[in-house]
Amino acid sequence: MELTLLGTGAPDGLPRPDCPCAVCASARGDQARAATALLVDGALLLDLTPGAALAAARAGHSLTGVRQVLLTHPHDGPAVELPPGLPSAGRVPDGRVLTLISGHRVRAVPMDSPGTGYEVTSPEGERLLYLPPGGAPSGMAGVAHPYDMVVCDVLGRPDALARLRAAGAVGPATDVVAAHIDHEVPPGRELVRRLAAAGARAVPDGTTLTVGEYHAVPDLPRRTLVLGGARSGKSVEAERRLEAFPEVVYVATGGTRDGDPEWAARVGLHRDRRPGAWRTEETCDLVPLLAAEGPALLVDCLSLWLTDAMDRAGAWEEEKLPEEVRERVAELVAAVRATSRTVVFVSNEVGSGVVPATRAGRMFRDELGRLNAAVAAECEHVLLVVAGQALVLRG
Repeated sequence: MELTLLGTGAPDGLPRPDCPCAVCASARGDQARAATALLVDGALLLDLTPGAALAAARAGHSLTGVRQVLLTHPHDGPAVELPPGLPSAGRVPDGRVLTLISGHRVRAVPMDSPGTGYEVTSPEGERLLYLPPGGAPSGMAGVAHPYDMVVCDVLGRPDALARLRAAGAVGPATDVVAAHIDHEVPPGRELVRRLAAAGARAVPDGTTLTVGEYHAVPDLPRRTLVLGGARSGKSVEAERRLEAFPEVVYVATGGTRDGDPEWAARVGLHRDRRPGAWRTEETCDLVPLLAAEGPALLVDCLSLWLTDAMDRAGAWEEEKLPEEVRERVAELVAAVRATSRTVVFVSNEVGSGVVPATRAGRMFRDELGRLNAAVAAECEHVLLVVAGQALVLRG
């Protein structure tokens, strides 16, 4: 089954008309994207967008062989422009199956928001799933085997990908292609990096793909360390890296502080930002978690873990770091090396600012720098977040 992406952008395209943002200003050339539309084997057109016929011609195709035009957007979605000679655009009711004269079978997949998704099966048996912008499937349990290709709003609804993985609809060999790309993420390397973290990729408008053909799916790094200063965006970056995972355990090392409303507000903001399916454990006992089998871990953060280790050892009043702290650090680093779980660590980068005024502060700064370096040495992927921008140090 051959799939041509006539457009890969959001309904308003990229750049958006009259939008002054930095992303739209840089979305030029092959980084510009028309509204998403898919041409399947020259016979099925999924979504009608302005200039569809011209987009097909630029990609080396014609719409003269199209026998069916189906819409995914909500009923009050973008205006439809029907080129001359094409059949009227329609929509398949949720759960119903439409068989085309070309031999393709199209099943309408119910969404959790207005709009319609489509599962397309070729005469040869290849399976494609296409989802509308801002949509995630509902009731995907019991999928017999993974799709060969999924085209969806990876950046806008990463939880949709998580649901598909949980249901077995997306497997290790599924080619996940991002569509409906908007101006939330800068084009180029940052877009590639964000999508690779979700096991997905983007292609330019006009690209023709073969559904079911082998494609090297982006490798998901098993161990990642995200460093950054205060309010740099490091926790957001770490959480973003696991949004497309079906299950995540959020390990909060900060614990609780009774009677501190400001701390409670900080914790509340973190919790509200996380997907509802994530589970939270408040603990500094990381070694057993790393040693056990289970879903992905997000550990936020190592600096608070070190604070706890120094508290337990009474290190703040000592002239030099107690051996107990060094032993706990060595145990943690060994557990990071041995773990089979997917894990993202967050830690503060505190060595670039003012030298602490106290001996205890200088000891903590030095030991955190050593801890960060030791954990980074065991991670396949290391990021430094500065002013909300993630710089790849390794991976």
